[in-house]
Amino acid sequence: MSARPASARSTRRAAPRRRPARRRPSRSTVVRRWLVLLGVVALAALLISAAIAPFLDKAVHEVTLPLRHEDIIRQQARDKQLDAALIAAVIYTESRFRDQTSNAGAKGLMQLMPRTADYIARKSGGTAFVQGDLATPQVNIAYGSWYLRYLLDKYGGNRILTLAAYNAGEGKVDGWRRAAAAHGERFRVTDHIPFPETRNYVRDVLTAVRDYRREYRHELGL
Repeated sequence: MSARPASARSTRRAAPRRRPARRRPSRSTVVRRWLVLLGVVALAALLISAAIAPFLDKAVHEVTLPLRHEDIIRQQARDKQLDAALIAAVIYTESRFRDQTSNAGAKGLMQLMPRTADYIARKSGGTAFVQGDLATPQVNIAYGSWYLRYLLDKYGGNRILTLAAYNAGEGKVDGWRRAAAAHGERFRVTDHIPFPETRNYVRDVLTAVRDYRREYRHELGL
């Protein structure tokens, strides 16, 4: 038997083709690409910031200038003919809108003393009132608003005297007024309120009135 002819294909493997080397982008091209990427990132950040800005503003207000029970505040402002921003400012200064009892025994959002609350109950017809009711926002804000209206009427609408009396008591404020009148002087916070706590209280509430009026005009119905 004769030998088969050798295959026409070569038994050696063909050498792999070498890929052409890729050209590296120029420096200016790289810079342009980075600038485009940075522009896209900046635009995305701007859009995200614009979308969440209202929520961030609200979150900041919740911490720095909280507002709760605005429906009750609006109701009491109408019923007692009060500035809703004044009610909110007193609550903020007294309790930061947290139900609590002070070391002196003042209770609830508007920090009413038990004796004052009993007096308000008698004058306002709250025959079924008990001290535990001051933990209820509706009752506490209603009683605190009644007291603000009473003090404003007593002091001829003077907010400084009203707030000083809310903090230090009517008896002390009446004494300070008499002392000022005895010297022929008009009552002034810095000159005639001897208690730093009360001076600061009046200042803080009046500042908060301005802030609530600016930040929560719609919520307070102003």
